Amino acid sequence: MDADTAMVLGIIIGAFSLISIFSALVDRRVPRASALTVLLATGLIVYASATSPVGYTAASLPKTFVQVFVKYLP
Repeated sequence: MDADTAMVLGIIIGAFSLISIFSALVDRRVPRASALTVLLATGLIVYASATSPVGYTAASLPKTFVQVFVKYLP
């Protein structure tokens, strides 16, 4: 998996994980599965940051999203 794909997947999984955590807290449940997905998302983002030759900035993330979506959409 290349660094750009890992970064995009990490951000998407992390966003859904935060929504799941808030949902579990509102329902007064322990967010165990959500905590594991946050760890997975964090691992993907750290992996992408460590293996990217250029690095990432907030301004480069939209371009990265578009490049990954164009690469995998038919």
